[in-house]
Amino acid sequence: MTFRFSTGAAAALGLSLLAAILPFKPHLGISPAAAAEKAQSIVAVGGSITEIIYALGEQDRLVARDTTSTFPSAAQDLPDVGYIRALSPEGVLSVAPDMIVLLEGSGPPETVELLKSAGIAIRDIPETYSADGISQKIAAVGAALGTPDKAGALIAQVEQQLADAKSEIGSKAKETRVLFVLSTQGGRILAAGADTAANGIISLAGAQNAITGFSGYKPLSDEAILNAAPDAILMMDRAGDHQGADIFEFPAVAATPAGEHRRIIRMDGQYLLGFGPRTADAICDLAKALSDLQAAENTQ
Repeated sequence: MTFRFSTGAAAALGLSLLAAILPFKPHLGISPAAAAEKAQSIVAVGGSITEIIYALGEQDRLVARDTTSTFPSAAQDLPDVGYIRALSPEGVLSVAPDMIVLLEGSGPPETVELLKSAGIAIRDIPETYSADGISQKIAAVGAALGTPDKAGALIAQVEQQLADAKSEIGSKAKETRVLFVLSTQGGRILAAGADTAANGIISLAGAQNAITGFSGYKPLSDEAILNAAPDAILMMDRAGDHQGADIFEFPAVAATPAGEHRRIIRMDGQYLLGFGPRTADAICDLAKALSDLQAAENTQ
């Protein structure tokens, strides 16, 4: 079940009323360590946060999750409190959590502030799109839950998996220029630059982001697409409005090496971009897919 909250003036009134009637939780002033030990009703916000909690074996403490938390499949049986950047305060409060573990960027800010004012322990987990960032994320979740030993063991496991993946990948995708397209909605190509999950995963897979001129996700002009000259297109495997037109219907894309040879890879978004415990598998799969595209071309 997904909880939705109204917008505009109605939303402002609703937030005020909720803030007025919510009971204050006495653990607000206790130390983070004490709050971690006491928290037995946790809401996880962020797909990788939920994955980490399951990997730590602490899933019995979860009472809800956000829409991006689709793995493991058992997590989908939990109540859904909304999209990571559009959380429903009603949905979160309805499950009476002791703690909310939020991935960096969760919101909106007014909802987070309301939840804090209700006396709920809030733990913000940093997000960095790198191998070290995964370890830091696991450590932060472990600290939030009061399970540092479990977190340490999981970090060692994930770091070994990443090292093995790097060895396995070798030079499979070396010098392959990859254009990650987030959306083609509205007839515009929205692509990933630096400081994005897509840029991070492409780098870990041993390939190169074809876009280097900006940070974040921005629409590309035809000239920028042609100058990027990608060897392959990478997209999330999903349906809906974000999917938009067939990527090769864009003349500029069709004129690139990726378009000429129809090279496209689609992968599950959370698996590909989550930077969680499955990242080693994701980068191996991406590197293999890029290698297979090149091999298929060479046999033609």
